[in-house]
Amino acid sequence: MLGYTQWRNFEEAIKRAMESCKTSKTPVQNHFAEIGKMVEIGSGARREIKDYKLTRYACYLIAMNGDTRKEEIAFAQSYFAMKTRSAELISQRMMDLRRLVERDALRDTETHFAAVAFERDVNQREFATIRSKGDAALFGGYDTRAMKKRLGTSHRGRAHRQQPERTRRVSIPWYHTRGFTTRRRCW
Repeated sequence: MLGYTQWRNFEEAIKRAMESCKTSKTPVQNHFAEIGKMVEIGSGARREIKDYKLTRYACYLIAMNGDTRKEEIAFAQSYFAMKTRSAELISQRMMDLRRLVERDALRDTETHFAAVAFERDVNQREFATIRSKGDAALFGGYDTRAMKKRLGTSHRGRAHRQQPERTRRVSIPWYHTRGFTTRRRCW
């Protein structure tokens, strides 16, 4: 009984745990099932005593509401703290993996979209306008430039366009590096 020598002391911890459960608007009966248990007394006779069937959540609440001077309670609190942290890390990892999968799917879709657009003779300026309108539809009316400013990300924007022609960097368009070809080679 988690280091409690007397049932009535342990039952006080159970009652505090039930109160905690009730305060958090969680149905107590779902986690603390009161049952009768037959035990033998001195002369071979049997008597029914009160007992509980507990869920893991109920055990957690009892550990959190128990007497921390008891070694078993301290151990249980440490155990549940470690399990909680473990679950948080697993949950975060799963969200990160899902985000990466979704990002890869978005990248593939964007690559395909760009290839189709450029095969249809859409120039870079028109493509930027299409993307900006799409961003505005997704982000509550904010176009690409406004979202980049709002999120604090840099963009090449005007500074890149205002460079003299001789110093502008020449590069192969990204869609050519992915194996896409277009009818129009120069923009």
